[in-house]
Amino acid sequence: MFKHIFVPTDGSQLSQDAVASAVDFAREAGARVTFFYAKPEYPVAFYGEGALIDPTTPEKFAQMAQQQADELLGECARRAEAAGVPCGLASATSDVPYEAIIAAATAAGCDLIFMASHGRRGLGGMLLGSETQKVLTHSSIPVLVYR
Repeated sequence: MFKHIFVPTDGSQLSQDAVASAVDFAREAGARVTFFYAKPEYPVAFYGEGALIDPTTPEKFAQMAQQQADELLGECARRAEAAGVPCGLASATSDVPYEAIIAAATAAGCDLIFMASHGRRGLGGMLLGSETQKVLTHSSIPVLVYR
């Protein structure tokens, strides 16, 4: 049924659990997996009449974000390889992760997005929502939510 599964991860425990389940799901379905990490943009904060001084340069921040992406995605790849599931790795820099997830899944030609639920409850959920909810709302690709 599904042949190419897109699995975004943020490194949280729930996300790691979703990666493990996605690998199992892909193995049983005979599908391949593409793991994805949305790297954050360089934070620029302005307060009052001046910028908050951050000793990290944009280049250094990008290097650290890429290192984090490499570590997280490398762990995902090792898990897939151990299960005999073919996989690919992708990352993009974006402060709007749900848009990056949908764009990358579409570009990779995936037929399912398999992602963890980071559902906020109560007032926080109403005001902030979640990336998972935004992907569910905006994606034309089917989404399987792992809880």
